[in-house]
Amino acid sequence: MFLCVSPNPAIDKRLTVPALVRGQVNRVHAVQGFPGGKSAHVAMVLGTLGGSPRWIGPCGGVSGRELLAGLSALGIQATACTTHQPTRTNLEIVEDDGTVTEILEPGSTPSLAEWHEFDSTCRSLFAEGSENASVIFSGSLPAGAAPRLYADLVTKAREFGCKTFLDTSGEPLRLALAEKPYFVKPNREEAAQLLGKPVSALSDGVGALRQLLSLGAESAALSLGSEGLLFCAGAGAPMLFAPVVPLEPRSTVGCGDSALAGFVFGIASRYAPQETLRLAAACGQANCTADSPGAARLENIRDFQRRISVHMLD
Repeated sequence: MFLCVSPNPAIDKRLTVPALVRGQVNRVHAVQGFPGGKSAHVAMVLGTLGGSPRWIGPCGGVSGRELLAGLSALGIQATACTTHQPTRTNLEIVEDDGTVTEILEPGSTPSLAEWHEFDSTCRSLFAEGSENASVIFSGSLPAGAAPRLYADLVTKAREFGCKTFLDTSGEPLRLALAEKPYFVKPNREEAAQLLGKPVSALSDGVGALRQLLSLGAESAALSLGSEGLLFCAGAGAPMLFAPVVPLEPRSTVGCGDSALAGFVFGIASRYAPQETLRLAAACGQANCTADSPGAARLENIRDFQRRISVHMLD
């Protein structure tokens, strides 16, 4: 069971423009709408890999119904916790030269009663999946949400024996690490913010991974963007590195979410750490060539798997 928990879902709108000019009228070539929020992207890639992901999140208004319809069309089983406030809409503005600008709404704060419904529904799904469930917590929290939300959910999921996967940043990441999630995957900027020092060189990334493990994570990965992906399967396990295969990206939006799906699927399938990292890196790179975030095609993922090399650093 793959359960993708989305406290702050969205509809992603992609606007294609010749060139974005600040302070001027910008006419759009095309508009596309997709299910959004990091957990939706994770669920999409898990489905592509052959899993049957389930998604849960607060949804409201016309945009919430659009999100649920989009997930259903992709074959993703969704459990919606209805909210009075509408689901947020994020904008991705793509210029003809490949420049991408993201404008992300903060998300409306569910009421106390709506949060209770969300929490109760999560607990029911954790109990249903128990030790067979991989529970993925990813993305930002909506405005006004308690920073401990992820930490509390990780604790509840672990009580039922679920494997917990976490991809967030800032204070929610710091607090959740103390609850010992099974796996975390920040990018270099998020790790630098958490640890209070830059992650510039590959050696910095290795040190950051070791610190993430010491702070509570059982295993961890670190995205180094255009350089590649680091992974350590646990304390005492070797540091593994998968450099990026050169490509011309259409957009990098959703690449980290796609890589996370690869890690979740590989770990749940009991792949060796090297093959888990290879799959995760392939999912991330295939997303760069996809039509939209999370829409990497399986044949492209398999092609990148054949081309990606994995190196042991220690």
